[in-house]
Amino acid sequence: MTEYAVVNPATGQTIAEYDTFTDAQIEDAVARASSAARTWGRTPPAERAGVIRRIAELHRERRDEFAAIIVREMGKPIAAAVGEVDFAADIVEFYADNIDRITSDQPLDILGEGTAVVRRAPLGALLGIMPWNFPAYQVARFAAPNLAIGNTIILKHAPQCPESAAFLERIYSDAGLPDGGYVNVYATNDQAAAIIADSRIQGVSITGSERAGAAVAEVAGRNLKKVALELGGSDPFIVLSADDLDAVVQAAVDARIDNNGQSCNGAKRFIVVDGLYDEFALKFTQKLAAIEAEDPTHEDTVLGPLSSLAAAERLQQQVDTAVAQGATLLTGGTRDGAFFAPTLLADVTPDMDVYREELFGPAAVVYRVADEDAAVALANDTSFGLGSYVFTTDAAQAERVADAIEAGMVYVNLVLADSPELPFGGVKRSGTSRELGLLAADEFVNKKLVRIA
Repeated sequence: MTEYAVVNPATGQTIAEYDTFTDAQIEDAVARASSAARTWGRTPPAERAGVIRRIAELHRERRDEFAAIIVREMGKPIAAAVGEVDFAADIVEFYADNIDRITSDQPLDILGEGTAVVRRAPLGALLGIMPWNFPAYQVARFAAPNLAIGNTIILKHAPQCPESAAFLERIYSDAGLPDGGYVNVYATNDQAAAIIADSRIQGVSITGSERAGAAVAEVAGRNLKKVALELGGSDPFIVLSADDLDAVVQAAVDARIDNNGQSCNGAKRFIVVDGLYDEFALKFTQKLAAIEAEDPTHEDTVLGPLSSLAAAERLQQQVDTAVAQGATLLTGGTRDGAFFAPTLLADVTPDMDVYREELFGPAAVVYRVADEDAAVALANDTSFGLGSYVFTTDAAQAERVADAIEAGMVYVNLVLADSPELPFGGVKRSGTSRELGLLAADEFVNKKLVRIA
């Protein structure tokens, strides 16, 4: 059976299979992307912006078709899938709108006579290795800024998203990119490694697990290639004070259930000061217990299945191990096929496996802490450092905690606030780069000094 297949996680049905590329097809993809880079990089920015804007328009025009594909590939509720495609369009449009800021020379104040500028030039053909949890959004935030710079894209999508992969290639082609500007490949891991090693490829970006990121970084390092890593997270949600605890609890639910609990930057560890813990834990438990995992094709579904049966089985094993090691199960902990009930664990200690793990699904851990210092210490006691959430009514405290948290992103008193102009990325084992915002366009670019006497 081919590695690339659409298996509906809600039903377990295999809908379609796609042939893995031959080595000859991989060579053709690399040759086309490399050839296109020589012309696309010299295309005037205004012309590039027109093509990129058309990519955004096609996302919106074909939104319903694309959303339906996402639902059957990875089980995202249909309303969320529609929202994802819209967000992807907004991201692409952002880079079309800001192409002058991305490509303009940056004048430098110099000590001698004459002038000096930093001129941003494309590197060439890039490889993107994308995950299954956001089939449209993840591609947009890698491809759009790099196309704006003048790079070209070879895209290896997740094996369970081959239909999305083909759909996106059509969108980019129909928008008017030159042949080779955006090329989809159904590649094996060994073929991906060969692409990275190819002298015509100038860099690689991966969004995925720590294991996958380490493997890609190893190949890139051996071949002296620029690599961007967007990896996992176990984001803290810190509650220090609240005027409206019900609103904070709802934000906690939203942050954990979003994308069926399968977001790298989803809140996973809920850290609550002692004075609010009992009430928060009770209300959080009740709200999670009231949510049912349902058919993702229904418009009102908020929680669908996990992306695969294997993903649900992994989460079940993590929860079962936590309980066996002494954690308290406040709600959930059960599954039906790939559908997993919202789950909350308490009384987790550092000697338990789950204390160090990322829970990728609708499962969370709630912790009681004495004060602000204890909350920050617990939040930072992880190998991850992607996002974080802080809820407090004290503005000075918000600033202190934001400064103290070891993460790439801190959101204060709000969740689900990602936006095209806001950079996304982490530290520690959560990654090495930034996507979204203007910083994304600085990852794969030659910041060329031009000094004129």
